[in-house]
This record gives sequence, structure tokens and C-alpha cells, in this order.
Amino acid sequence: MKALIVIDYTYDFVEGKLPVGEPAVAIEDRIAQLTEEFAHRGDYVVMAVDYHRLNEPDHPETLLFPPHNIEGTSGRELYGRLKAVYEEHQDQIAWMDKTRYSAFCGTDLELQLRSRGIQEVHLIGVCTDICVLHTAVDAYNKAFDIYVHEDAVASFNPAGHEFSLGHFRTTLGAKIVKNGVPI
Repeated sequence: MKALIVIDYTYDFVEGKLPVGEPAVAIEDRIAQLTEEFAHRGDYVVMAVDYHRLNEPDHPETLLFPPHNIEGTSGRELYGRLKAVYEEHQDQIAWMDKTRYSAFCGTDLELQLRSRGIQEVHLIGVCTDICVLHTAVDAYNKAFDIYVHEDAVASFNPAGHEFSLGHFRTTLGAKIVKNGVPI
């Protein structure tokens, strides 16, 4: 069994309060396709979704970014086709709120993976150089095998995106996957 971790592919991160914009819109179909594929195979699929409350003065992101992914707002909804895929396969897909960049920080993600005997984690979503990167670093530090789908990650920072793809490969030992094939 493998795991697919879908990171922050929400309205606020695609077109909303903290948008990646066109690069995130461009990966919509691939994100939905991979999510469906993993769910159909019976792999462990996790929606790792940024969660904030309005007016969090002690949260470190408050100083760095405008309010985003606020509880109870449409900004936290999964974006585009991914929302329909999640609704169709809701009984096969786990929802995991996260309050930090990494999907491992402050969640039971590692416990869920270990209890299922999962060693191989596949990462998709946004932002390549923030939440995807920090999740990959934690996965590396926890000795998981990492696969990052280049055609299903995006950032509003092109240089950060390219740096992260190289960092995944050369520093974290991740396999970079494009069109289903490690490159």
C-alpha cells in the first residue's frame, strides 16, 4: 500500500486569499486524476488541508501571509475537480486539518501511515516550496520513501518551485515523477 498526500489544494491557495494562480489552476486535472487513481487502487489518500482561525495573533504565519484557509469559509474548500473526487470517494479519503506547513507537524499522519505499514508516500499540491517542501523534509526525517509528482505541484514562486524540485531529488533522495514515470 502507498499513500498519496494531497497538500492544500484549496480555493484560497489556487484563486483565493493566498493564490498560486495559473500554475495551480494548470495542475487541477492531474491532481484530480492522481487522487482518483490512488483511491481506486485502495491506497491511503489524505487531504492535508491548512486550517486557521480568524485573528490568530500567536500563529507564526500571521506575520508572513494574509489570513487564508479560515475555518468555516469557502476558501478551505477543495478546488475544482478535486472537490468532486473527494465527495465521490469520501469513504476512501481521509481529511486531515493541519496548522503548520508540514502535514506531519501536529497531526497523526505518521501514526496513520505506520499503522497501515506504508513506507512510500506520494506528494502533490501547493505550494511546492512551502507546504510540499516541509512535508517532504519531515517524511525524509521519518525515513519514508518520497515521490513528488512534478506535474501535480505548483508555486507562486517559480524560482522556489525549481529549487524545491532539485532539493527533493538531491538532498532528500525523493523520486520525481512526471506522467506517472519517475524521471
